[in-house]
Amino acid sequence: MANSKTQKLEWEKAQEVKKEIVQIIKILGLDYIDPKRIFCYRTYGSKSRSYARIWTFPKIFQSALNLEPSYVIEVLSKYYDNLDEDRKKQVLIHELLHIPKNFSGALLPHRGRNRKLENEVIKLFREYKNITQK
Repeated sequence: MANSKTQKLEWEKAQEVKKEIVQIIKILGLDYIDPKRIFCYRTYGSKSRSYARIWTFPKIFQSALNLEPSYVIEVLSKYYDNLDEDRKKQVLIHELLHIPKNFSGALLPHRGRNRKLENEVIKLFREYKNITQK
């Protein structure tokens, strides 16, 4: 087994995460998010302590390369894979809430003037559960 200090970062497409993302977008009516422009990966060997992260391509590169805004949602296998299904959904909702309503390629912070991301996650997860349990 490789030493954790020398373990290299590896990634693979995470189709099951993509399916969950598409389902969450549809059920919660997050119509401003284009699921075709969301790409999902699972990583192994990251030193990050987060469950998941969202990445974007800087606006200047989008412009230079004539690309539409896109986002990558990365789940970190070491932590994410051990979560129960409800907690996984909460993590994915959290990452989706970083996407602004204009789907510009920018990212929203955890806190804003009238916004605390975790409060929104709790509210939307409850809504998700209410809809899916009917």
